[in-house]
Order: sequence, then C-alpha cells, then structure tokens
Amino acid sequence: MKKSLLSFVVLSLQLSTLAAGNTFNVRDYGAKGDGIVLDTAAINQAIAACAKGGGGEVLLPAGRYRSGTIHLCSRLAFHLGAGAELIGSTNLDDYQQPAIPASLPEAKLGKWHRALIVGENLEDASIIGPGTINGNKVFDPTGEEDQRGPHTIHFVNCRRLMMRDFDIVDSANLAIFFQASDDVEVRNVEITGGWDGVHFWGWPGHWCHNVRIIGCNFFTGDDSIAGRYWDNVVVSRCLINTSCNGVRLFGPAVHLLVSDCLFYGPGSRPHRTSGRTNMLCGIILQPGAWDSTSGPLDDVLLANNTMREVASPVTVWSRPDNPAGRITISGLNATGVYRSALSAESWAGEPITNVVLRNAQIEFTGGGTAEQAQEKVIHPEVDCRSLPCWGIYLRNVERFTCQDVRLSLARDDFRPVVLAEGVPHLDLDNLRYQSVTGVNKPIKTNELLIQK
Repeated sequence: MKKSLLSFVVLSLQLSTLAAGNTFNVRDYGAKGDGIVLDTAAINQAIAACAKGGGGEVLLPAGRYRSGTIHLCSRLAFHLGAGAELIGSTNLDDYQQPAIPASLPEAKLGKWHRALIVGENLEDASIIGPGTINGNKVFDPTGEEDQRGPHTIHFVNCRRLMMRDFDIVDSANLAIFFQASDDVEVRNVEITGGWDGVHFWGWPGHWCHNVRIIGCNFFTGDDSIAGRYWDNVVVSRCLINTSCNGVRLFGPAVHLLVSDCLFYGPGSRPHRTSGRTNMLCGIILQPGAWDSTSGPLDDVLLANNTMREVASPVTVWSRPDNPAGRITISGLNATGVYRSALSAESWAGEPITNVVLRNAQIEFTGGGTAEQAQEKVIHPEVDCRSLPCWGIYLRNVERFTCQDVRLSLARDDFRPVVLAEGVPHLDLDNLRYQSVTGVNKPIKTNELLIQK
C-alpha cells in the first residue's frame, strides 16, 4: 500500500489549495433564507458570479434556504455557515440532472441522476460546513422502487473534490454520489437517514482514483458506502450504523484499505423499502453481483475493524471477469454475527489467489443444526446467505492463511467450524474454536494438504 499512501499525501496538498479569493454571500444575490421562498436562482447567481470572478467562496450564512438544483463551478468553496441549512424543494420539477455519456449503461437511468447539488467536469471544488444539507425526503412515486427522488450531492467527471465538516439528513436517494471522479476526500461528514451514504462509481476505462473517506458517521437505511471501479481508496476511522451493508463493493477494486472503523447494527434508521433494521454484512466485496463488470479485486487490506450484530463480518465473492488476488483481514473483532460465516468464494474458473486472516476474534450467535450442516452451498445472489458451517467458509481459494484467530459461539452450533472446498494450501496456525459435543469433524476439507 506504499503507493496509495504517497498518493494521499499528494492529494492532501492539492486539496489544501482549493479556491481562495472573494466571498459571495447568497443574501447579496436575493436569497431570503426563510425556509419558504425558493432560493435556487439567488444561490446559482452567486455561484455564477464566483465563476466569473475566477473562483472563491459562496457563503450560505445562518438561515434555512429552500432550493432546487444548484450547479457548482470549478475553484469554488461552497460554504454552509454555522446555522445554515440547505433544504431540498418538495417540487420535483425544481431538480435537474448532470449529463451522463450516452455510451454508458447508466445513461438510460435518466432522471434517476438528478440531485440537489450537481457538479459536472469540475476541478478544485469543495463543500464545507459546519451547516446542514436536508434532502427533505422528496419522494417520487415514479422513481426507483416507486419512491426514490433526487440525490443530495452528485458529481460527474470531476477532479480534486473536498467535502468536509457538514451534516446530511433525510436524503431522497443517495446522500453523496460521484462518478468517474478522482482525488476526492470526504472528511468529518455525518449522514443520517436516506438510502446509501457515500456511493461512488467508476466506469470501464475511467475508474475512481484516490478517494478518502475519513472520520465520517453513517446512520443510513441502505448501504453506508458502496460502489465499483475503485483504485486507491481508503475508508478509515468511520462509525457505520446501517440497516443494510456497511461497505459494499459490486465491481472491481485495487488498492483498497478499510481500517479502524466501527460497524454496528441494528440500524437506527430503517431500510426504506423493506422497513427492516437488522444490519447485513459489515464488509461485502462482490464484483459483478449487480451487473457484469470486468476487472480485478486485488491488494485489499481490512485492518483493525470492530463489528457488532452483523449478518456476516466479511464476505468476498469472485465471479467470471473479476479475478481476485490478495485479500488480508487483520485485527478484526466481531460479536453477535447472526447469519453467515466469514467467507471467501470464487465462482469463476480461477481461484482467489491469496487470503490471509490474522489476529481476529469473532463471536457467532450459533444455533445451527446437524441438518443444516448437510446442505449444499448455493450460488450467491446479492446478500450473504446461511452456509453449512458457522465460522469460515472457503471455496476455490489457492492459499488461505489463518494466524492467531479465535472463533466462539453464543450457543451451540452443530455445523462444522471451517469448511474448505478446493483450497490446496490451507495453513491454520493457532486457530482456536469452541468445541461442540457431537461435531466430530469441526474442520472439513476436500483437500489433502492441511498444515498446522
């Protein structure tokens, strides 16, 4: 990961030079900030003046600014002052969408891309607090799932973006969404309610490069952090509470670090479609799960994360066109894992190259039966599922190394602890697990080579 860390030092220097210059107060352009009058035109006029002046700060001072779509410009700092709240208009006609290249499948989604704040083809732009952006639950009965409305923030094809020190509440769709954008930092942002928190997509030939999500708090109904085509991404020191998945990758990624985060369920905000509150996976890496994607999953480090009441702590699935290389899970502490073993599975012709699990303590709720131990493993769909073992499941992995790992149960489970299928190099070094009377083969494998 040395190359990644160096890139982030450079990114910090770049972001520290974001536009500085004149301040354009939206009230000077007619914004009322009373929560009643629509301030869209006044805010956009302040941004246009900032752009004409070569960049600077657009300030929303204390007040409640009701607005439709705001279009940011390059070399701009959009400043939500103390006591400022930007509130999404309830009129869906007040929203617009950025242009998505017609060659991409996402272009067909049309109005799904509309947002309260839009940035297209920008450089050196930031949104800074300490104010609040309120998506205002602007539901659309003709939208996705018969209810999703505009995103809160949507950037497309941008460079050097900073979002820090503000809150987002009640997004009508994704809270922060950026596509094919590089050198992005999201720091000290709190997202409450809505669907996904930070959602970012690259495209074939244009991945999202150099992204940091640092010190953020998520209380989301859907996935807290999700996306695909990632290169050089760090998620660190975040609090993640959700009624879906904590971190969900559904496309290729290389040089991914998730460290020092707290994941816990149940979600304090319900999943809006189903109404459930139970949290699913802490981290699920599943390239190609939603649609066909091409590219590797490699150089992944999940370090020093804590999890509580999750369906599975870590789930990794590899599919055709998405070869998986090295994945390291270190310093994991999880309790109350209620549905599925930690798993690494290749459902492609080639195996996952190398999986390392070290210095981990995982407690499962247990309760599995001897009958469940005989069930056949089914092909994964989009969420983790029950397995015929309770601790670790491996499928088509070239080398699995387990060092200093403790697996325990809240109640007896009559499935094996470890099930390894198609794992020629299985190294179990100081694996400790809870024995259950009646389980005669706690470690099951169809390979002859087991090193202890």
